[in-house]
Amino acid sequence: MSHRTPVQLPRGRPRSFDVEAAVERAMGVFWSRGYHATALPDLLRATKLSRGSLYAAFGDKHSLFLRALDRYIADALTRMDIELDPRGEPVDGLRAYLAGYVDRTTGAKGRRGCLLVATAMELAGQDAEVGRRIASFFKAMETRVADALSRAKTADKLADGVEPSSAARILVCFVEGLRVVGKTAPTRITSQATADALLDRFIR
Repeated sequence: MSHRTPVQLPRGRPRSFDVEAAVERAMGVFWSRGYHATALPDLLRATKLSRGSLYAAFGDKHSLFLRALDRYIADALTRMDIELDPRGEPVDGLRAYLAGYVDRTTGAKGRRGCLLVATAMELAGQDAEVGRRIASFFKAMETRVADALSRAKTADKLADGVEPSSAARILVCFVEGLRVVGKTAPTRITSQATADALLDRFIR
């Protein structure tokens, strides 16, 4: 008579759920409510996970928040890599980059605001891990914009005296400021005109 090893059934809910989908849903909650105002029941409802499954997959609320922030940052950098594609014409790429921010800072999108800006205001001064992520994101954005401006300079498209790295810093400060102003629901025409006026100072 053969002996069969009994099958060990997993305790609790198996880790068969879509982790990235759960992170995206959690990101939406943090984005809408902010870090401190988000409670565990909010996250459980949004992710459709049990408390045990959420802790097993992500650890605590802070770890899940960092995952959500990383997801938000990765999405933003991917979008920028498409807009500022080095194979394209650099000034067109810069216009697409600014137009994207105009789109995200007007109407309902503008009133929702930016998870990154909200996080910077709420946590960056007191949470080292968050602060490092935000500083790294701003630097990565600045590097991409400076690269596009450098390519524009090589193509003789930059105005005299414009230095790509300082112009990139100005543009990054501008788009993040636009995110804040977007909370007051400016008109698209006003935001686009302001973006055009700034870029036109840098190009021929």
